Amino acid sequence: MIKKISSLVFLFSIFSGFAQQAIEMPVSNTIKIQDSDSKSDIITKAAHVVPTQNQLTALKDGFIAFIHFGPNTFTKKEWGTGEEDPEVFQLENLDTDQWCKAIKDAGMTKVIFTAKHHDGFVLWQSRYTKQGIMSSPFRNGEGDIMKALAKSCEKYGLKLGVYLSPADLYQIENKDGLYGNLSEASLRTIPRKVEGRPFENKTTFEFKVDDYNEYFLNQLFELLTEYGPIHEVWFDGAHPKRKGGQTYNYAAWKELIHTLAPEAVIFGKEDIRWGGNESGETRKTEWNVIPFKGNPNNLEVFGDLTADTLGNRSQLYDAEYLHYQPAEINTSIREGWFYRDEETQKVRSADDVFDIYERAVGGNAIFLLNMPPNREGLLSPEDVGVLKEVGERLEETYAEDLFKEAEANEALLDNNLETFKITKDNNEFINIKTKQPVTINRVLLQEAVATHGERIEEHSFEAKINGEWQEVARASNVGFKRILRFPEITSNEFRLKILQSRLQPAVAKISAHFYKKRPPQLEISRDSEGMVRIEPKKDEFTWKRDMSQVPETAKVEIKYSLDGVTQSYKDSFRLKEGTVEAYAVKDSLQGSTASRTFGMLKQDWKATADSFSGENSPQLAIDANENTFWISGPKGSPHYLEIEMQQKKQIKAFSYTPKASEKMSMIEKGEIKISEDGEEWETVSNFEFGNLINDPTTRTHYFEEPINTRFIKIEVKRIAGDGKTAAAAEIDFYSK
Repeated sequence: MIKKISSLVFLFSIFSGFAQQAIEMPVSNTIKIQDSDSKSDIITKAAHVVPTQNQLTALKDGFIAFIHFGPNTFTKKEWGTGEEDPEVFQLENLDTDQWCKAIKDAGMTKVIFTAKHHDGFVLWQSRYTKQGIMSSPFRNGEGDIMKALAKSCEKYGLKLGVYLSPADLYQIENKDGLYGNLSEASLRTIPRKVEGRPFENKTTFEFKVDDYNEYFLNQLFELLTEYGPIHEVWFDGAHPKRKGGQTYNYAAWKELIHTLAPEAVIFGKEDIRWGGNESGETRKTEWNVIPFKGNPNNLEVFGDLTADTLGNRSQLYDAEYLHYQPAEINTSIREGWFYRDEETQKVRSADDVFDIYERAVGGNAIFLLNMPPNREGLLSPEDVGVLKEVGERLEETYAEDLFKEAEANEALLDNNLETFKITKDNNEFINIKTKQPVTINRVLLQEAVATHGERIEEHSFEAKINGEWQEVARASNVGFKRILRFPEITSNEFRLKILQSRLQPAVAKISAHFYKKRPPQLEISRDSEGMVRIEPKKDEFTWKRDMSQVPETAKVEIKYSLDGVTQSYKDSFRLKEGTVEAYAVKDSLQGSTASRTFGMLKQDWKATADSFSGENSPQLAIDANENTFWISGPKGSPHYLEIEMQQKKQIKAFSYTPKASEKMSMIEKGEIKISEDGEEWETVSNFEFGNLINDPTTRTHYFEEPINTRFIKIEVKRIAGDGKTAAAAEIDFYSK
């Protein structure tokens, strides 16, 4: 029998009929265990622990974004020292619309912004410190990144959350700092009035706190009242340094947050907990009903709850309280939380991010993915590309329910978590029959956790194949959401079997989906001898990675095209010059096409220059290896690079590949000169490449008329950012 609940009201009296038989006591977010409770009593209580409305909303948000930005972006550090001069924040441009569009395209719903990291540098116009954006060159000290992001979130329909680090190295290291200054707690009014900076929100609080807690509460008040609705407040538990026995008055923080941001969940406290790692690793069983020794609603300090056995029956038996507290799985799309560079800082693949999504969001948790903006105030193109592809995969896979027209209990197919089917006993089947056979490899399950809590402990999913029932997937709990993944099957009869549960489960949703696995992306390379290799793009992401989840590179067929002729790739081949296009094929599915144009072979060419620094000789600019580079010494102009070919060539164009790590050495403007003998030079063309710092990709310059020469000189006229050295990762010439 089905019972429809019209609203989230946690009262026993709302249930009637058969649904009432599945409720043996009032449901609650926190339930105390009595000394007299038997093991059976404890499990019954666990089956009645439910999320708050804010927690339920956070679970529905599912896939959310983290933005780490600040002085570390410019110093290339993960943790600052607190002693940074605000001048290091050399931001010139900012496009938070670009951030939010990329986040929206990925299918994310919320953005959490590091308004203050451990270094104490604030990214909004705070009244209570000068250690922040107000003292930086950005917009002459008048910029406010929090405000810009809030407007962009509103524009793109994203929720906004804020990260405010309790740790504050500036307040520790500064001689007048407030952190750990041994001040006495006294009655303070929050917010503290500041001359000429009144608040529109006239709410005030009286708290007995010390200097640092007052400072922290004042900043919280600003963030929660001047930037629109805040939906998550993120408290990091990291402490790079302590001083003076400083403690935090979380009870005061909590009261302020609940009053000013009633829709916000608090991460790191009783609302949301850390998943236990920064690699995207997930547990096979993630219970959100977990044990506590003290009442979580009164605790000041919350330890890490990271054991694999967290929430299982044996742990519940030792609890004093049972509490609903979802996990947030957090990791970064890049190696590190802050942006460093485009070259050495690897980026997760779309395959990897999609896999984490299905394990985290599909494993009864929340997935928080960090995207760090670069020093141009943008998300880098590679990151944006990954986010776009992840969003496309999510839409393609989960937008359509292949069970939507099936014969089944209507409550399971109506996409409404307030309707559900109560299963009577363990081993009861829930049957689904489609009108026509469907091919699927994903099944999504949800329990009615808002009204009946988490109950399923083990389940299996079966399909009738060739007239016989076969188990295609088995897992432990379901909770708010479980995604089952399995090799594709085709059938029109399916069934869910509950193998073990805590009381009678209330199943709210069953949907079926098909994920079209992509062949790998390809990369095309050529060595100095002209041998071309085509292979799956290497996944070199290493930062805090859950190595047990790294997918193996599938064996695929590779097709490539040269001069319009398509053929199968078997082994490397020699190419003097030309364009190679290639794609992978797996299970009749064609992957994306990779293309690479190669210039003339540079074998036995010689390069000289006006100067070079260290081991970065001019020959490295023509060695067919973009990882090596020539860089001149810091001498006066002009810088130049001379190239001697083995014989005279007709040349139609040349290309310049900058070294991404050498931003202040990129060649923006120059002259092309040729010579008959390498002594007397004639200028034949001028070139100019714009926006290299923002977009350090290969640029090509075509001559108005082909030139014939053996000796060619590239003379530098302008370097990006008025730099004093010139650099080139690779120089190429084209006759075609």
